[in-house]
Amino acid sequence: MKNFLALIQDCLADVREIMPWDLVERLAANPDLLIVDVREPYEFEAMHIAGSLNVPRGILESACEWDYEETIPELVEARAREVVLVCRSGHRSVLAANSLIVLGYQDVASLQTGLRGWKDYEQPLVDGAGAPVDLDEADVYFTPRLRPEQLRPRD
Repeated sequence: MKNFLALIQDCLADVREIMPWDLVERLAANPDLLIVDVREPYEFEAMHIAGSLNVPRGILESACEWDYEETIPELVEARAREVVLVCRSGHRSVLAANSLIVLGYQDVASLQTGLRGWKDYEQPLVDGAGAPVDLDEADVYFTPRLRPEQLRPRD
């Protein structure tokens, strides 16, 4: 049986990762680049990269295909576009990138370090209304807050 990080590690055999500074360069070089944020809608509403498309992991595969309630035409038509997947830490985006590769997307990458790394690189984030997010507030948002019941039991 594999754990979460082992599953991600297996996907990395096929998934290319880029760093935040690479994404800045790619955005400058390719205005047609599609950023797909695979976090949940409430996370996206709190803060995201301006212009990114929110497609939660739970509906990603059906959002990539015609004839589903979850179909997102821009994503379906992006198989030949450069696509960068993002999430909070860079883990969910690796799994999402793997799915897109399996589904025939030709130029896919995952943002290593996720939006936390994007923020640490001091790149802008916006909220659901498009207003800039203060990066100090983003620090608080991205700080993990595990509840006691989420911690591994001690032997």
